[in-house]
Amino acid sequence: MTVTIHDVARRANVSISTVSRAFTSPDLVRQQTRTRVLAAAHELGYHAAGAPQPGPAARTGHIGIVVSDLGNPFFTGVLNGVQARARQDDIAVLFANSDEDPAMEQNLVRRMAKQVDGVVLCSPSMTDDQLRALAGQTTLVLLNREVPGIPSIVMDAADGMRQAIEHLAALGHRRCAYLGGPRASWANRARKQGLAETAQKHGTDVVEFGPFPPVFEGGLQGADLALAADVTAIVAYNDLVAFGALARLNARGVPVPEEISLVGFDDLVFAAISAPPLTTIAMPTEAAGRAAVTILLGLLDGEADEHTTQVLDTHLIVRATTAPPAG
Repeated sequence: MTVTIHDVARRANVSISTVSRAFTSPDLVRQQTRTRVLAAAHELGYHAAGAPQPGPAARTGHIGIVVSDLGNPFFTGVLNGVQARARQDDIAVLFANSDEDPAMEQNLVRRMAKQVDGVVLCSPSMTDDQLRALAGQTTLVLLNREVPGIPSIVMDAADGMRQAIEHLAALGHRRCAYLGGPRASWANRARKQGLAETAQKHGTDVVEFGPFPPVFEGGLQGADLALAADVTAIVAYNDLVAFGALARLNARGVPVPEEISLVGFDDLVFAAISAPPLTTIAMPTEAAGRAAVTILLGLLDGEADEHTTQVLDTHLIVRATTAPPAG
């Protein structure tokens, strides 16, 4: 019986198009996937008519990382971790900023794929299908985003939100505002999941506002809405939004935390030196960057699972912007 491309696809557990690319355009297929396809073809005795048999691709000694906003200090920690881990294996790092533009993300990854052995994609805003398509073109690891079938490193934002709401509930807050991040943000959905579950458990009334851009100006706008909703505490999508809210509250003569408590997310370096110092959820950005490179290099060496998802712990840091509600 004649062996067909369909048989090879089933044996290698990939699509027919991936088998075709493995023979006709090997540079568009990850090395690990291409090796699996070739092994399946060899076992079945399949030969693509007229197609060259691709051998293992030469390593460049470079990896890439694409972040969504270099102006956000959150990504500075990630980049530090990526560079530190890559340096251990004498790997060079190319990085780029997508400005939170999905089309630019796609373009950057495709262009990088021609120059690097693999890419770490941090907080992407593309759809799951778009990310899966990119994963067929280069070895890809996601950071701060989870898509089934693509290796990823995520920080447990849902549990971080649980800690924040439990902290506020223990202080006596019963009505809080959440200043949400971008609508398409995976991290924002994770935060909202933890928010809904914990608020219901503790009987906390939460008023949600947004979406806001994850920057200082988003907090300026959100603070006015939260004050109008008569809440005693505000939880911000990230520290930058929290700093904007703090500035707006100060401008309106609303003392923090005497009249309203405030919680951020990320634990940026400025959180400890703001006035007053910000209560926030610490996100292990540097550790996440290191872990992403470790998984990427493991994939390139055929020693890591393509379906790996590693979850890193987050933790609450209590500073001076939270206190029991007035009265």
